[in-house]
Amino acid sequence: MASGYTPKETLERLLEHLGLTAEVCEEQRPCGPTLHILTAEPSRLIGKNGRVLDDLQYLLNHVISSGNDDIQHVTVDVENYRQEQYAELLKKIAVHAARVKASGEDAVLWPMNSFDRRLVHHQFASDPDIVSVSEPTDARLKRVTLKRRTA
Repeated sequence: MASGYTPKETLERLLEHLGLTAEVCEEQRPCGPTLHILTAEPSRLIGKNGRVLDDLQYLLNHVISSGNDDIQHVTVDVENYRQEQYAELLKKIAVHAARVKASGEDAVLWPMNSFDRRLVHHQFASDPDIVSVSEPTDARLKRVTLKRRTA
């Protein structure tokens, strides 16, 4: 790890530099390691539509994986915001997947950050009918396309 600190310690230091009082707990969730932030000011860390939380997670993962692609990405969550958002995301994705299965037509989804894209790809990794593909671009937000899996 580039910084010499664990992901939890790195996040605690980032929050301290932001002037936030918070407790960070480590959890192992189905989508991987999660650092859950407990604070009296959750809205400051979540931001509008989770944008601040996305940026904080992106920054943390960039710092801890700097120069080492083998480091597992970490989820940062505040007041279970992410967990609730992922449940909603998977519901929306399931609707699009059902349409692809029924019609055979590809479904091009909205631009997503890398973590959401990984969640979608993980959801369809072993699906016998659907495959997910990210658009080939260097943009931070990319669209995922759901397609019928061919033999």
